Amino acid sequence: MNDSDDRQYAPATQRNRDPILEVLHEVLPATGTVLEISSGTGEHAVFFAPRLAPRLWQPSDLNPVALASIAAWREVEPSENLAAPIAIDARDSVWNVEKPICAIVNINMIHISPWSACLGLMAGANRILPSGGILYLYGPYKQGGTHTAPSNAMFDESLQLQNPEWGVRNLEDVTAAAEDQELVLLKVVAMPAKNLSVVFQKR
Repeated sequence: MNDSDDRQYAPATQRNRDPILEVLHEVLPATGTVLEISSGTGEHAVFFAPRLAPRLWQPSDLNPVALASIAAWREVEPSENLAAPIAIDARDSVWNVEKPICAIVNINMIHISPWSACLGLMAGANRILPSGGILYLYGPYKQGGTHTAPSNAMFDESLQLQNPEWGVRNLEDVTAAAEDQELVLLKVVAMPAKNLSVVFQKR
């Protein structure tokens, strides 16, 4: 049993979960297992899983603190279709996933991780998604090398002060990395707080 005190909280989750859910309803396959890479606190997982049934939601993270938080949230707000969290590093060439995956969801990761994590995410999506499978990304992006808002420019600067390998990514660079892994850009949806939903489909 996990102590509910292991639960972590991310304030942005409360603000972005409903708009994200709306897009997920549009783009996810009707059935199958959705793998969430970098689930963070687990708040998205416990919110999305019951609302996206009958799909199975499979959370994952690399950070042991996050994995404990996901497990604790799952204990407090259980859903029949919410699986126990698994440890995955997006950069690994093999992921610890035993069940077939119909879609991958990745929220607010690629700007707070090295570029190698984005490349690993694309390679992993290519490996495990079937033809027609969906990769959904959410977060801030530059477009044409330019920030979409002053707040994103300030956020980018703060990220790079924390770690020079972090930073708001250029959407065109992310799309090119996806194309290299047989992932075709389906749509870009403007979201609140100057973020984007970016949806790819496996060829």
